Amino acid sequence: VQLQASGGGLVQAGASLRLSCAGSGRTFSRSSMGWFRQAPGKEREFVAAINWTGGLKKYGDFVKGRFTISRDNAKSTVDLQMNSLNVEDTAVYYCVADDHYNTITHRPNRISLWGQGTLVTVSS
Repeated sequence: VQLQASGGGLVQAGASLRLSCAGSGRTFSRSSMGWFRQAPGKEREFVAAINWTGGLKKYGDFVKGRFTISRDNAKSTVDLQMNSLNVEDTAVYYCVADDHYNTITHRPNRISLWGQGTLVTVSS
């Protein structure tokens, strides 16, 4: 069972980037999923979460309408569309999955599955 994130890269400030995360090894259609990030020298930070139906979404305060999380249960994927990127968005981005939405949004230390990270670098 694993999550595989992709889509990171080097972009200029103001650009857009779309991250994707594919789950494998089991069905994720009833799991909540989300994204976290960690910048060099900083603590891990909540980015976004989405429940299994897609009807609940939550974003970190810093997002301010720039990012959109979505999912495709048929493909066991969760995407993060990131617009208006700035230098402060530079980080390793991790996708996560858990049976409980509130675990992702409020108890990240209990999240059951983390993917490997994908590096996003935003240059000025």
